[in-house]
Amino acid sequence: MTPDAAAPPLAVVVKGYPRLSETFIAQELKALEDRGHAFHIWSLRKPYDDRLHPIHGEIRARVFYLPEYLHEEPLRVLAGLGGALLRRGFLAAFAVWLADLARDPSLNRIRRFGQACVLAREAAGSVRFLYAHFLHTPASVARYASIIRGAAWGFSAHARDIWTIPEWEKREKIADARFGVTCTKAGARHLQALARDAERIEMLHHGLDLRRFPPPPEPRPPHAGRSAEDRVTFVSVGRLVEKKGYRDLLAALSDLPKAAHWRLVHIGGGPLDGVLKEQARRLGIADRIEWRGKRDQRDVLAALREADVFVLAARIASDGDRDGLPNVLLEAASQNLAILATRVGAIGEFVAHDRTGLLVKAGHIGALTEALNALLRDPKRREALGAAARERLEREFGVEKGVARIADKLTAALRLAGAAPQPAPGAAP
Repeated sequence: MTPDAAAPPLAVVVKGYPRLSETFIAQELKALEDRGHAFHIWSLRKPYDDRLHPIHGEIRARVFYLPEYLHEEPLRVLAGLGGALLRRGFLAAFAVWLADLARDPSLNRIRRFGQACVLAREAAGSVRFLYAHFLHTPASVARYASIIRGAAWGFSAHARDIWTIPEWEKREKIADARFGVTCTKAGARHLQALARDAERIEMLHHGLDLRRFPPPPEPRPPHAGRSAEDRVTFVSVGRLVEKKGYRDLLAALSDLPKAAHWRLVHIGGGPLDGVLKEQARRLGIADRIEWRGKRDQRDVLAALREADVFVLAARIASDGDRDGLPNVLLEAASQNLAILATRVGAIGEFVAHDRTGLLVKAGHIGALTEALNALLRDPKRREALGAAARERLEREFGVEKGVARIADKLTAALRLAGAAPQPAPGAAP
């Protein structure tokens, strides 16, 4: 389905939409619409989650899916290539792509150029700016398509996309983009060091729209793990992948005193599901763990409200991937929940050790066990840490500041491109 001629001048390019693990993107898109921006969403992949967050149903933008694999839609890809060949910018885009392909001779690189040609052909003629979420594959598609169309583009970088692509690629994308934003200080420092003009990169925390969350529950029962009725519930929300550190968490939990009563509730899916369940069985703690799988935000919030401690044992993966500042930490703080996490990525930008949570060294099983045991046995400390995290969230991590800056950047970029921002249907005037 091709957009009509009245399409908005802004196109948002994402890797997959909608995704349960990317509430921060949905939150931003909804906030941009609320601030008056209209856009179409172009996704490199179709959704694979079996449910949606409520916020996805509130986003009014139309969604278009590019061919995920070029051989699956050959006629569409050939039409995209033919349309791109007729455009003045095709040779320049082809030269950029060839230079990229020489350094990254992969099928993935070929796929991105094919998707860019389809996007360049099928996006309405009114599109004058492309905004990509993630600096890796979505930014590649947006960059090639923008050159073909003679349009400008910008990006928002997050975590994996910053740390797992080569520096030459980051430098060239930053140089070509109208602007770049990223959600952590660590990511901003890294990208600014690669930019000819450091001011082109701006740090904007995602923050949290507290209007969308219930107030914290009444003070939690002072569980201390002394009996089955006094059991402490740990909760963790995250994909079952290496960088989330669940192998470390299971090992640390298994080292807790045998007399302590606790359970772990986990929410999320991922490729390590079977491996981790088998590890829990070998460690003798399988009966203490509830694997709930993928859940929408309503179920996540219910779990956070019922738990005593939120724990995330993130680490740097073998390919360099790591967390930025996971939004679920902010969601836990919204419910006055004590947080235990590791010093990885930008987690320390929100969790201040022994003030708004506890931080331990990533991969240090003994330190993680010690911190788990300390929080398990001290409900007053949990209560104080949870209240302090909520207070910092309210003071420093609201969503409005970041979204306002992005909305301003998009408005300025569209005006430079000779297109006035088109208001979203139903947006406040």
